[in-house]
Amino acid sequence: MKFTAAQIAQYLQGEVEGNPEVIVSDLSKIEEGVPGTLTFLSNPKYTHYIYTTKADVVLVDKSFVAESAISATLIRVESAYQALSKLLQLAESMKPKKVGVAPTAILDESVKMGEDCFVGNYAVLGSGVRIGNRVKIYPHVHIDDNVSIDDDSIIYSHVTIYENCVIGKRCVVQAGAVLGADGFGFAPDEQGHYQKIPQIGNVVLEDDVEVGANSTIDRATMGSTIIRRGVKIDNLIQIAHNVEVGEDTAMAAQSGVAGSTKIGKRCILAGQVGVAGHLHIADGSVFGAQTGVPSNIKEPNQLWQGYPAMPVGTFRRLSVIQKQLPDMHKKVYELEKRIKELEK
Repeated sequence: MKFTAAQIAQYLQGEVEGNPEVIVSDLSKIEEGVPGTLTFLSNPKYTHYIYTTKADVVLVDKSFVAESAISATLIRVESAYQALSKLLQLAESMKPKKVGVAPTAILDESVKMGEDCFVGNYAVLGSGVRIGNRVKIYPHVHIDDNVSIDDDSIIYSHVTIYENCVIGKRCVVQAGAVLGADGFGFAPDEQGHYQKIPQIGNVVLEDDVEVGANSTIDRATMGSTIIRRGVKIDNLIQIAHNVEVGEDTAMAAQSGVAGSTKIGKRCILAGQVGVAGHLHIADGSVFGAQTGVPSNIKEPNQLWQGYPAMPVGTFRRLSVIQKQLPDMHKKVYELEKRIKELEK
């Protein structure tokens, strides 16, 4: 569809600077902008592209100050990134909606399904499954007995959801994710052989949770592994049994959380963060990439880095010292040598 800059600005409650009648029909990256597209600027690292982009319309923050002439029409908004998100949501909502049950899907006769749902080919829904309104279940999904999926959630292809799990409203589970597999529970006997501990709990996703592709969330030994409202989980993440992840926490790829750890609200785990088991992580904690967390984090709203996790200022000073260690070692060796000569 085609929109003028004026129409877009009205929808975003923004201000047009330039030609309000210029028409765009697609989106582009600012460094690859072409005529007829809209792009955005939110990261200062890309500011230089705004002076050369071929895109016709650029979303910018109201605080943006141009240093030279810009050929594109600007739409000034409070947050260019949030405005782009709003436009993408609009574009997504305008796509045709799939509805109905595909002929090769297998649904137990006890399945209860709401209005305007979609179930793709070769999807399997077990006994006692309850599906809300406008839920989308893509091909090759396996949903085991007594699973509940609430309104407007989307389950993409090849997802497996084990028995008794609960999925809230507006959740998105990306392809290949596994919810409710057994937690890693084993106990050694007198001979040192591991005996499996049955995992009889479930997984609960509250509303507005997103789980990335090929991520795994294990069922609780007893009770529930709980992912609270608004949590965003990237691809390739492991969450162990009985973990609780607080509201609006975000976890980037290849992070892992061991069993029974409680992560607070609004935390951020950058890529490859590892959190040990049975810990409590304070609200607002931010862990840089590859941070290892072996003990409780009690101070809220702090930035941590390294292993063991330490305040980021300490980590940076330590990094500087580590780079100097070869020269320091050489100097110590020379000093030791001179001291021995003086002693002689």
